[in-house]
Amino acid sequence: MNTALLYALAAAGANLLGGLIITAPSNTGRATQRLMIAFGAGFMIATALVGMIPHAVEAGPNAAIAVLVGYLLVHLTQHVLTPHFHFGEETHQHAMVNPWVGTAALLGLLLHTFFDGVAIASGFAVGEWLGLLVFLAILIHKMPEGVTVASIMLASGNSRRRAIVAVLLLGLSTVLGVLLTSQVKMLSTTGLALSAGVTLYVGASNLVPEVQKKPSRGSALAVFLGAGLFYATYLVLRRYVHP
Repeated sequence: MNTALLYALAAAGANLLGGLIITAPSNTGRATQRLMIAFGAGFMIATALVGMIPHAVEAGPNAAIAVLVGYLLVHLTQHVLTPHFHFGEETHQHAMVNPWVGTAALLGLLLHTFFDGVAIASGFAVGEWLGLLVFLAILIHKMPEGVTVASIMLASGNSRRRAIVAVLLLGLSTVLGVLLTSQVKMLSTTGLALSAGVTLYVGASNLVPEVQKKPSRGSALAVFLGAGLFYATYLVLRRYVHP
């Protein structure tokens, strides 16, 4: 658990970094963000389908239902209860100057980031190789995640201070997910399956649509590169890292 907590803290740091860089946006930065989102989409989808779900199914008969519940929970919090949400930098300020919009987006992301922590802890519970893979998948999208909540907070009329506080809360939520996984029975038994559903949603339903909004050959290839790098890392870790 100490190992998982250290990795969760590193992931939380990436959240903060994403929130800090949004204060100095540039065209180059936006292009880099799009490539990161595309790469993260491929890596996360592959992590969920190849790394997490098979082991979750082995662990319990209700794992498939838990995966579905995790997937739908993120949809509920990010796209049903939240009036405005998408990954990446928010540049549309019309009809958004309402601090509640930013707060609602933060609340929508908090469940997701909580299960980031659950995923890290559950991955390390299976084996160090899976914990490292899950950590990498989460780390890759943590910076765009920080960009997302900070930019929505700013675009909705919140101060920069509140934007940074929101990013810090995302990081703390991830750490809390690690801490509670071993303490809450439901999380210790179905945490991997639930977080697999969350990971799949973030990759396929959050990140991929962002890639498709401004299609380019580079972004399209980055998705394949992310999935390919996952599989190469998967093979290496399964062979050389002890369970």
